[in-house]
Amino acid sequence: MEMVSKIACLVVLCMIVVAPHAEALSCGQVTSGLAPCLPYLQGRGPLGGCCGGVKGLLGAAKTPADRKTACTCLKSAATAIKGIDVGKSAGIPSVCGVNIPYKISPSTDCSKYVIYIL
Repeated sequence: MEMVSKIACLVVLCMIVVAPHAEALSCGQVTSGLAPCLPYLQGRGPLGGCCGGVKGLLGAAKTPADRKTACTCLKSAATAIKGIDVGKSAGIPSVCGVNIPYKISPSTDCSKYVIYIL
């Protein structure tokens, strides 16, 4: 019985060492995913590939930490990038058919929404 326990421990240890480590979402990923939205948000072009980026970001934000990062990065971008129509940015989720529990806005309190998707 002791040998079975040692083998089980070895198997678990090997699984931990070999298991792929998930990478956390970064602001760079958020920014690059939503870059196609800029012409639309600044009134210089159509929606284009924006919704694909939004849906990709939604799929990438799997953990509470990822969702908080995404929210914080979106909030920062909404503040930092000049010429963004705040009404259009708040409407992007509904225009793209995704559901997030907050508006993409400089005034969003991201600490309230980390348990939700995106």
